[in-house]
Amino acid sequence: MPRYSYECPLRWFDMDVYGHVNNVTILRYLEEARVALLFRAAAEAGEDGLASGLVVARHEVDYLKPLEYRAEPVTVETWISTIRKASFTISHEVKDTHDDGTQTVYARASTRLAPYDFRTARPRRITPGEAIFLTKHMPEPSTPIATTSPAQASAQL
Repeated sequence: MPRYSYECPLRWFDMDVYGHVNNVTILRYLEEARVALLFRAAAEAGEDGLASGLVVARHEVDYLKPLEYRAEPVTVETWISTIRKASFTISHEVKDTHDDGTQTVYARASTRLAPYDFRTARPRRITPGEAIFLTKHMPEPSTPIATTSPAQASAQL
């Protein structure tokens, strides 16, 4: 279950004057996938603390191929790549998987997020329950993606 898959609809107004999905819109797709994982899926798993406050500390996006408008949704795969005491990094791929098994990757991205207490206007630490939920969405250590292993993530708490 490490990668969370979100089917993101494309909207006609997502296109820019060059006929492809605008780069800012790609960031919105990443946000939709993050919300689906960290708010909805986490709440379904009984862990809704992240929905009470998160702030984006950093975005990094590699735009690999133009995504052109079409009626079919694009897949945004999301997984947790690192967990620290007061922040974590979520990675994304915006892509299509074709009938023959090949993939077209339009963008790869990572976003560092920090839990935030809006009541006190201060960042906060990741709770043990949140760390358990996040760890479930990390690739196995043998996966060729730079990751923090679940054991390392628990040790950093």
